[in-house]
Amino acid sequence: MMSKCTTLTALGFALTATTALAGDPVTYQLDWLPGGDKAPIYVCVDQGFCADAGLDVTIASGRGSSDAISRLAAGSSDIGSADVGALMAAKAQEGVAVTAVMSVFNKGPHAFYTVKDSGFDSVADVKGKKVATSPFTSSNVYLPLVLEDVGLTEADFELTKADAGALGPMLMTGQVDGIVAWMTDLSRYVGQGKDAGKEIIALPWSAAGLELYSASLVANDAFLAERPDVAKRFVAAFKKSVEFCRTNPEEAAQSVVNIVPELEHGDVLGSLGDTLGLIFNEVTEEDGLGVFEPGRLAATWTRVSQAQGLDESAQNPEVFVTRAFQPGGEG
Repeated sequence: MMSKCTTLTALGFALTATTALAGDPVTYQLDWLPGGDKAPIYVCVDQGFCADAGLDVTIASGRGSSDAISRLAAGSSDIGSADVGALMAAKAQEGVAVTAVMSVFNKGPHAFYTVKDSGFDSVADVKGKKVATSPFTSSNVYLPLVLEDVGLTEADFELTKADAGALGPMLMTGQVDGIVAWMTDLSRYVGQGKDAGKEIIALPWSAAGLELYSASLVANDAFLAERPDVAKRFVAAFKKSVEFCRTNPEEAAQSVVNIVPELEHGDVLGSLGDTLGLIFNEVTEEDGLGVFEPGRLAATWTRVSQAQGLDESAQNPEVFVTRAFQPGGEG
């Protein structure tokens, strides 16, 4: 039987999906608003991967990785999405009972956006420029590191903080030379640029040496310990959904709209397309989808500890993840 979904998202209410045939209940915690970058969980529900795995999934809206991790740690949600760097910091500082079970973005989404032929053609070209960023983006945490990689500091350019919705207009009108934004927003900013008669380019920080894991599936430790079979079935279904997004992006975008009808299909499809490059790339080809490769995991912890001012030697990076719940995992 087809699933019936009820949506309440605009003001941060819970988005609930129930199946006509009862399955094991799982509450999935988003780390931000619904959109193309969150497509896999909507695909899992709408395309029936979750139901086929015997799961009855509820999707809860979120307000950032820290909020998602707090909700998971409190047990109000079972599993969800969050930046693994935020999890590392929270686990190292507060000992939160949350663990990453699958990598989703094996590259960080952080980037500068600028106008083509403006003389801002690489990360190092930020010197002397005016740049705007949102005060709430996690990119700000990593900005000093990517600057250090190219021999610069924040004193080498003018950094302004503005509302996230104002960043695009500031760039298009020439108020700033560049903005800090995620690669998941590429199509949106390119579209704004076309409307303004400008060609927008992105300068991903990963290309400048900031290589790290980012968005991941993270779960409440009690959920993993007490319902391991449910956790394994969910991770397997989610992984199928990620692969479906790659091979059927139009349908995947429609699945998001089916559950969140206030979203536009074209916007969702654009964001999903931007997101896929953070999931499927040369890292995926070498290590596999969803894998936490030990060396890259350690490098991520090095970056996070540097960015957060934490003692790197105080934690073994392996404590932040478990590989036991992926298909074929041991534990």
